[in-house]
Amino acid sequence: MSDLTLIIPAKNEVESLPQVLDELKDFNFKINIVLESSDKLTIESIKNYNCNIIYQDSKGYGDALKKGIDSVDTELFCIFVADGSFNPKELDHMISKIKNDNNDFVFASRYEKNCGSDDDTVITFIGNYIFTFLGKFFFKLEITDILYTFVVARTSCAKKLELTAKDFSFCVELPIKAKRANYRICTSKSYERARLAGKKKVNAFKDGLKILFSMVKLFFKVKI
Repeated sequence: MSDLTLIIPAKNEVESLPQVLDELKDFNFKINIVLESSDKLTIESIKNYNCNIIYQDSKGYGDALKKGIDSVDTELFCIFVADGSFNPKELDHMISKIKNDNNDFVFASRYEKNCGSDDDTVITFIGNYIFTFLGKFFFKLEITDILYTFVVARTSCAKKLELTAKDFSFCVELPIKAKRANYRICTSKSYERARLAGKKKVNAFKDGLKILFSMVKLFFKVKI
């Protein structure tokens, strides 16, 4: 997998990030960790690991991912997480859906048959169902887990999308703009593991409203 770069936004993940990097030692791909320069504890925790640190110019989850995508020089990239909930063993299948099935973006899904999550709650499950439905109804998106940003994609395609969301609205902006650009999109089965440490950074209601407003703007093609 030398042609793949993992993009890992890792704000305040000092407890779990080293464990994630330990698990990734057996895999052959580049790793770009995206951090704020003020996050000294997380930076210090990974100083002995073989990874690149990319510093954000601004703040926010979406901003971190945009910065990460811009930093990639391999054919493919994967949006990964620093909390241990993504299983790197699923990457082989996701990559095969690009290389063998000729897709451009592969979105992992916890809601396909024989999939699931150890971290989902009733609120996040319902919220994801609603946003996924809106994605299908208004944007013709044939993915089943729109807020789950475990994604493998062709770097050249993603860099053409002019992504602007700095917050968690990035989750919906990416697939919607990829669909509008007529890129080939598919899903891949996934099982979300329990996070290693810490709490979710997403506020279900506050961030949910931001995502909803962003979808409205995207529907009317207003810059978000």
